Amino acid sequence: MAKTKTEKPVILITNDDGISAPGIKALVEAALPFGKVVVVAPDKPQSGMGHAITIGHHLRLQKVHYMEGVEAYSCSGTPVDCVKLAVDKVLHRKPTICLSGINHGANHSINVIYSGTMSAALEASIESIPSIGFSLLDLSIEADFTAAKHFAAIIIEKVLSDKKLDKHLCLNVNFPKVATNLIKGIKICKQAYAKYEEKFVERVDPHGKKYYWLTGEFKNFDKSKDTDVWALKNNYVSVVPVQFDLTNHALKTQLSKKWKW
Repeated sequence: MAKTKTEKPVILITNDDGISAPGIKALVEAALPFGKVVVVAPDKPQSGMGHAITIGHHLRLQKVHYMEGVEAYSCSGTPVDCVKLAVDKVLHRKPTICLSGINHGANHSINVIYSGTMSAALEASIESIPSIGFSLLDLSIEADFTAAKHFAAIIIEKVLSDKKLDKHLCLNVNFPKVATNLIKGIKICKQAYAKYEEKFVERVDPHGKKYYWLTGEFKNFDKSKDTDVWALKNNYVSVVPVQFDLTNHALKTQLSKKWKW
C-alpha cells in the first residue's frame, strides 16, 4: 500500500533482548516523533539467535499495553519471526522502516553474524524494507541510553528524509559507552576484521556430570581508522552499511578467470 503525502511513516520496532528491555523503550521514544510506531518483539531474551526462525512448533502473538500511542505485541519466537509476523499478521503491509534494538552490548565487527538484533534488520532488508539495527557498547541492564537515544533520533530522521531511499538499505549502528557530550560525531565505517578467540571451560555440575561454558577474548586484527571498532574506541557513533548478499564478488571474478572447466 502506497504511503500518501499526509500519512505518517509506519515504523516497526523489534529487538533481541525482549520486549521489556530498557533498550527497546529508548528506541521507541527516539522514533515516536517521526511516525506511527508498532512494536513486535520477543517475549524473552533472544540474544545470539542470529537469523534463526521457528519451524516445527507454533508461534504466539500477545497484544500488550506498552506506551501511550504505541501498538505493541510480544512474540514467542525469534527476532526474525517477529519481523515476519509483524508484516503478515499485525501490519498487513510493509512498514516504511524497521528499527531493531537498542541492543544491550555492541554488535560491531563479527558480532553482526551472531546478532539477533541485526538479523531482524537484515530480514526486513530482504523483504525490501529499509532497516537499522542499533546497539550500545554496554551489556548492563542498567545501561544509560541517553546518548544512544539522542543519536538514534538523528539517524532515523536522516534515513526517513531520504527521498531516494534504497529499499534494501540496512545499517548497523553502534554507540560508544560515553555521555552525549563526549561523542565526537557519527562515522560511516566498514566492518572491522575482529573476532573472539574462544574456548570452552569444562566444569562439573552438582550431579557429577560435565558441562561446558563458552568464554573468549575479543581480538581486533584490523588497525585501520575506518572501522567500526576504531570509531567506537575513539568515541564516535559507527554506521556500517551491511547486506544480505554474502557473495565475495572479488573472489568470484578471480575464480572465473582462473578456473576453466
